[in-house]
Amino acid sequence: MVLACGLSACGGSPAPDSLPVTKTVQLKVAYFPGFHTSALVDGAGYALYIFAPDNREAVTCTATCALTWPPLTVPAGTRPQLGPGVKASLVGSDAGPGRSRVVTYNGWPLYTYTDDVQPATATGQAIDLNGGAWYLIGPDGSPFKSAGQSNAGASGGTP
Repeated sequence: MVLACGLSACGGSPAPDSLPVTKTVQLKVAYFPGFHTSALVDGAGYALYIFAPDNREAVTCTATCALTWPPLTVPAGTRPQLGPGVKASLVGSDAGPGRSRVVTYNGWPLYTYTDDVQPATATGQAIDLNGGAWYLIGPDGSPFKSAGQSNAGASGGTP
């Protein structure tokens, strides 16, 4: 008698060609008119930020901080897809939660912000929260800092 057993019914390991496909992580450049600057965004158009205390060295926003500022991660051994204007030479990764890697740009770990509820907004720009300042990062790899910005990006500033 031959017993047939489906993967879901038997709990076995999937064949390599049927492994779940990981969502592709993308880095792109978008213009933020309220700040009069271009900055990195993820594939869905959400702003990417750097955390000043990371000091271009390592991920320091963890635990409770990472609930508000989730790091942009990729599975170990993968790299994000890069859109026009993103410099491949500046893209890297650092150890992240679990077996993931946190995407870096010019050495800065990249984060999203949970209060950015729609693409092309940067409500976290230049705020001091969770132990340090947060900034958009430009395609040249520099944090975008300017005085007198509104957090919603309405007043703008010069890079």
